Amino acid sequence: MDDFLLTQARQGDAQAFGELTGPYRQELQVHCYRLVGSVAEAEDLVQETLLAAWRGMDRFAGSSSLRTWLYKIATNRCLNALRDHSRRAQEVTATSSTELPETGRLCEVPWLEPYPDAAEGFDAQPGPEALLESREAVSLAFVTAVQTLPPRQRAVLVLRDVLGYRGDEVAGLLDTTSDAVASGLKRARQTLSTRQRALQRPVLPNSIAERRVVDAFVAAFERCDVPAMVELLTDDAIFSMPPLTQEYQGPDAIAGFFTEWGFAHGTRRFRLIPTRANGQPAFARYLRDHHAGIAHAHGITVLTLDGTRIAQLTAFLDTGLFPRFGMPRTLPIAGV
Repeated sequence: MDDFLLTQARQGDAQAFGELTGPYRQELQVHCYRLVGSVAEAEDLVQETLLAAWRGMDRFAGSSSLRTWLYKIATNRCLNALRDHSRRAQEVTATSSTELPETGRLCEVPWLEPYPDAAEGFDAQPGPEALLESREAVSLAFVTAVQTLPPRQRAVLVLRDVLGYRGDEVAGLLDTTSDAVASGLKRARQTLSTRQRALQRPVLPNSIAERRVVDAFVAAFERCDVPAMVELLTDDAIFSMPPLTQEYQGPDAIAGFFTEWGFAHGTRRFRLIPTRANGQPAFARYLRDHHAGIAHAHGITVLTLDGTRIAQLTAFLDTGLFPRFGMPRTLPIAGV
């Protein structure tokens, strides 16, 4: 740490504070995202973290690194936010739709949002005790599974297995005991082992094998070719549409949804523009409107691959995500 900048920041120099904390901003946002599952909420929590750090700069003793101190503030801000369960319970109820085909499954994490790869922050250097690679630990499967844990268990798991802090360090970050950390970590790992799907190792990002699957999916989707799309799915593939609570599992259920509702028997046509989210292939989805001569933003689609097949198809419906992915709200019809 630059002692001069630290002294200046303690004396109220905002520029010095920005230089000290700026390098950690993106990784703190990814950390908050892992804990709360929402990019928008993670951004707010990082702002709260930096404001709290600015106000408490004169009390930073330097007994730990500045990075660790910021992670302590950010984690506790996330835990405070997660104590409010009523907001999300109301969201789950409000986003149910009786117009969609019936399903026996409900999405457990309808507040989940995709994290754009372009935002970076995935590659923060973990400690020696980290068990998960940074990009693996931001995948939709992992973040979804983490959301099902009690707040303090998810904090312990992320701090230990993703960031690689030692047990005694995590105890200090959470103001608890090492025994409590060990117990919480054991329960969190057990829960995740039963909740996370056992996927094959996905193909390498941007590899030829990945591009073949992605290109085949785009071609089928844009043609409204349900049989061709279904051929790309695993036998237990899942389709979900956060923030709606309905979830469809298996090729037959997914085919029925797209035939009857998603593509409306071929009357609704889409254009997919490639991007990446959560370290996975993704697309900005546009709905064609030939009468208006444009295509409207419709949502972000993320593919979870199992080998060279699609294990999960997640169609986020929030068009407010488009600016985060650098995508326009509309496209000229000539371009689609």
